[in-house]
Amino acid sequence: MEALMEILQDLHPDVDFDSCDTLIDDKILDSFDIVSLVTDISEEYDITIPVEEIVPTNFNSAKALWVLVERLIEDD
Repeated sequence: MEALMEILQDLHPDVDFDSCDTLIDDKILDSFDIVSLVTDISEEYDITIPVEEIVPTNFNSAKALWVLVERLIEDD
């Protein structure tokens, strides 16, 4: 999770990713951020994030993103 938090902080250093659970709802992350996240997470964790997993629920918080990463690692 530490690497994921670093990726998120690099995108938006001003956001408290530990407590924010409305990253998509509040438009903190935009489509360009999502593309960057998918790429960076894929490289960091050696996983592929399928298109059907790129939904607001999976990107609304760091915790939701981490659950996605863990699930994809297990499925790999």
